[in-house]
Amino acid sequence: MTLELSHLSRRFTDYPALDDVSLVIAPGEFLALLGPSGSGKTTLLRILAGLDYPDAGTVQLDGDDFLAAQAHKRKVGLVFQHYALFRHLTVAENVAFGLRVRSRKARPSRAQIAERVQQLLKRVQLDDHGHRYPSQLSGGQRQRVALARALAVEPDLLLLDEPFGALDAQVRVTLRRWLRELHEDLQLTTVFVTHDQEEALELADRIAVMNRGRIEQVGSPEVIYRQPATPFVCEFIGKVNKIPLTYANQRLSAGEWVLEGHPWNGRHANVVAYVRPEHLSLGGTDTQPGWTARLRHVYLAGSVAHLELYVPSIDQTLEADVAGEDVARLGLQSGAELRVAPRNAIVFTLSEQAGETSAEGRWVWQA
Repeated sequence: MTLELSHLSRRFTDYPALDDVSLVIAPGEFLALLGPSGSGKTTLLRILAGLDYPDAGTVQLDGDDFLAAQAHKRKVGLVFQHYALFRHLTVAENVAFGLRVRSRKARPSRAQIAERVQQLLKRVQLDDHGHRYPSQLSGGQRQRVALARALAVEPDLLLLDEPFGALDAQVRVTLRRWLRELHEDLQLTTVFVTHDQEEALELADRIAVMNRGRIEQVGSPEVIYRQPATPFVCEFIGKVNKIPLTYANQRLSAGEWVLEGHPWNGRHANVVAYVRPEHLSLGGTDTQPGWTARLRHVYLAGSVAHLELYVPSIDQTLEADVAGEDVARLGLQSGAELRVAPRNAIVFTLSEQAGETSAEGRWVWQA
């Protein structure tokens, strides 16, 4: 099933929840809708689920009008952040609910429902928990029950609205990897709403980054991270150092760091370089492009060390990432002076329009 969303718009009073959104979702794809709160991702999911309708635009399913179908006829499974399980029903009864409320003509027999429920509980690794109630389960187990309930109706489209948002970090990592394996096994078309960049990068085949009701960029996790199309995507996905550049003598620079051969020839006054922490190299000589920096602090986070560096020549604090084992090998201590230089950067020319910053040009710089 190919879903084609064309020019969807949805307003709440004066707030544009969706602003001319177009997107194609391929059969069997795992698509993440990623963005901050208020970016429109949940509104888009609710429209697909039949819980809301756009003010304008269309959704086509293999050429048919998807929005014309009633919610219960769309063959959609929906999983919420807070489980939405019935507390007075057992785990097995919760999973069976969607099947039991079908019309008599479409409803399977009791034996078929019981068999389907047991198959699903086994798939979500809860086959010995069917007699329990939701209050007797952990958060991760309840979320798996919610997923089994969504799968019970044999959906063509699985919609997940921040399903791991209420879980602790370790359980989230375990469940999202389990969910990815489940998706590959079932080959369902899945749309996953999250504001967690790491979840989206690890789970999705493609990511649609949303901001203020619009899609800023759609692409694979690698493309989104390494080739961001806009400053917003660059800042929202992962950590980044934002370094203003100046134009003089036909060159862009920030202190001692000089960028040769840029494409704009001084036509833009507001130019900013975005450098990821892992793209800052330590060492080098005074003759190489870069800065002399003072190491303020070392934050050791397992296998990675985050270095806080103050660069006097640009009066800015930067963050660099190195392997944790390199801290001792390089003798990195607070107060040390060292050379730091970008290996590559994404450079944008920015303009201010109606109080918003937008990109006019983009240049990928490499040392």
